[in-house]
Amino acid sequence: MSPADVTTLLSHLSERDLAILQSVSTHRLLSTAQLRRLHFGQGHSSLTAAAGATMRVLTRLEAKNLVVRLGRRIGGVRAGSSGITWQLGATGERLIRTMEGKRYRRRLVEPGATFAAHTLATAELAVILRELARANVLELTTLEAEPTCWRSFAGPSGGMEWLKPDLFAVTVSGEFEDHWYFEADLATEHPTVVVRKAKVYQRYAATGAHQARHGLFPAVIWVVPSVARQRALSAALSRDSAIQPGLFQVVTLAGFRHLITSGVPDPPSVPAPAPTQLLEQEGGSH
Repeated sequence: MSPADVTTLLSHLSERDLAILQSVSTHRLLSTAQLRRLHFGQGHSSLTAAAGATMRVLTRLEAKNLVVRLGRRIGGVRAGSSGITWQLGATGERLIRTMEGKRYRRRLVEPGATFAAHTLATAELAVILRELARANVLELTTLEAEPTCWRSFAGPSGGMEWLKPDLFAVTVSGEFEDHWYFEADLATEHPTVVVRKAKVYQRYAATGAHQARHGLFPAVIWVVPSVARQRALSAALSRDSAIQPGLFQVVTLAGFRHLITSGVPDPPSVPAPAPTQLLEQEGGSH
């Protein structure tokens, strides 16, 4: 986009319009309901009024090809407009890329159902964190989505490896600062896949890179859709003798909020692991 094109387009966009585009760019996909909670949470007399305002703004942005809706709705047609999923349109992608100085164009295609479901589940965790921060329950000092939260490191054999969390966050409650890696689990992978990724986390922790900068290693949290899945992943992690006890926790979405605000999962449907510990050579807790 030329500077004149950007100037003209920006003159027709409000600060909230730009914030919406940046949110969709960051999380890749967001539902109407998630966008309402992020950007229309105040100044409306009712939830219905907020939902109506959200759709009016998104429809206006859609007309400029700044955002586009996916063909598949969350919850089917019965979900109504709240179930519509949005991604950047071609014009929106060019605008954000120009404003943020990004060199590489993001391919805009209709994602598959599995990718969309996982992306929205990850975004939901981010939305909850922002809601808690807005309610002054905690301070959210850092929130990184993919691929910003990915970390490269040298593995034990010297080869380059990648740790690819779904989300990284730093929260502050009172005098305590907590670092978190989050994995949004939809029970679509065998527990052994989760155990393998847990070992990648351990290899990254063993480098001491995060500890060198922050003095601690983040808690690693799998957020799962059911108590049955919570038990299955917890059992798989505890059975493997190579998994460090206490580094990982598995919570349901209901327990996610409680864990973030209190440090313990709720409800305690499975035995709670010990508080997250650094690797033995580091010492300390998260």
